[in-house]
Amino acid sequence: MIRDKLTWLIKALPKTYRRVCVPVPDFVTAFLQANPVAEGALLPKLAGYIQQRTGLKLGVDDWQGELPEHLCMNFRVVDDKNRELGMGRNWNALRQQLGQAAQLTFRSASPDIEKTGLKQWDFGDLPKTLSFNRQESNGERRQLTGYPALEDQKDSVSIKLFDTAAAANQAHRAGVRRLMRFELKEQMKQLEKGLPGFNQYALLLRNLISPDALREDLLTAIADRAFIGEDDLPRTNAEFMTLKQRARTRLPAVAEASARLAQSIAVEYQELTQKLNSLPNAMSRIKKEAEAQLALLLPAHFFSQTPWERLQHLPRYLKALKLRLEKYPNSVERDTRHAQELARLWLRWSERVEAKRKAGEEIEPALADFRWLLEELRVSLFAQELKTPFPVSAKRLDKIWVELS
Repeated sequence: MIRDKLTWLIKALPKTYRRVCVPVPDFVTAFLQANPVAEGALLPKLAGYIQQRTGLKLGVDDWQGELPEHLCMNFRVVDDKNRELGMGRNWNALRQQLGQAAQLTFRSASPDIEKTGLKQWDFGDLPKTLSFNRQESNGERRQLTGYPALEDQKDSVSIKLFDTAAAANQAHRAGVRRLMRFELKEQMKQLEKGLPGFNQYALLLRNLISPDALREDLLTAIADRAFIGEDDLPRTNAEFMTLKQRARTRLPAVAEASARLAQSIAVEYQELTQKLNSLPNAMSRIKKEAEAQLALLLPAHFFSQTPWERLQHLPRYLKALKLRLEKYPNSVERDTRHAQELARLWLRWSERVEAKRKAGEEIEPALADFRWLLEELRVSLFAQELKTPFPVSAKRLDKIWVELS
C-alpha cells in the first residue's frame, strides 16, 4: 500500500513538479530504499526527498486533490472491553464523532476534582496536570493525564478536567475572566451602566449587532484585556489576588480605549455600508467580495473574538475596503489580478485551519497570525496610501507559508 500511495502522491503533483520525479516507479523505489517510511509523516518525508534529489523545495500544500479512500488506513476504535465504538478511513471525522463520548469516559474515570457553582477562589490550588490510574477490563491499571481548568457557566464558574491542554487553556481563560468579574462586580456594574459613548456607536452598529449583544461583547473584551491581558493565567489564590490588584488598576484605561476604538470601528462600518449600498449592478462581483470580507472582519462577536492587538487595525482595514470600492471602476483588471492572488493565499490558509479544527488540534500562534498578514496584504494591494506597519507582499507571504509548513 505504501508504494501505491507514493505513486499516487507523485502523480498528484502539478506537472511542473512531477516532471522531476520520473520515471515514477524508479523514483518510488529509490525513495523507499532511502527512507524508513514507517517513522514519521509520509508527505514531509517525500517533500524532503524530492528537495534532496532535485533541489526543488515543496510544501505539503503543493499536492493537489485528496488521497483515494482505498489508499487510506482504516481505523477501528474499541473500548477497554474490545467493543467496537467506530470504524472508518477518515481519522478526523472519527475523532469528531467519538470526541464527546471519549471526554465523558475520561471524566468518569478521573479523580473527584470537579466542582460547580463557584463565585470566588476558595477551592485551593489548581494544578496544570493531574495523573490518575484507570482500571482496565483485563485487570491492568492504565495511567492517564488530565488538565484541570475553570469553566465559565455565566452565572457561576466550575472546575472540570479536560483531556487536552488546548481545551483546558481555552476554558481556563474564560473561567478566570468570569471569576474576576464576580470579584470586581461593583466596578463591572458601573461599567455596564456607563460604557463611554455607548449609545452613539451602538446606533451605528445596530444592523450588525444588537445593543445588548454589543454591550456584553464589549464587557467581555474589556474584562479579558484588563483582567488578564498578557499575564499568566493564575493557578493559586495568591496569583489570582495579585491579578485582581492589577486588574482593578487597568480597568478604567482599558474601558476608555475600548470605547474610542468601538466608535472608530462604527464610523468606518457606517461609511462602508453606505458605499456598498450605492454600488451599481455592474459591480455585483466586487460587492459580493467586499461583503464577504466585511463579514470576516466583523463577525457577530468581533470585539471579544478579535485579538486585542489586532482590534486597533480594524478601522484601517474597513477604510481600505472602502477605498478599494472607490478605485475599482478605474482599475478593474488590476483589482481582479490582486483579488485572485489573495484568494489563492486565503484558501490555502483557511483549508489548513479548518483541517486542524476538525482534527481537534490547536491553531498555533504563527498560523493564526498569518490571517492578519493577509489583511495587511489587502491594504498594500488596494489602499497603499493607508500604509502597513511593515513591508508585505504575496512573495513574502509565500515565503512565510513555506516556513510554517
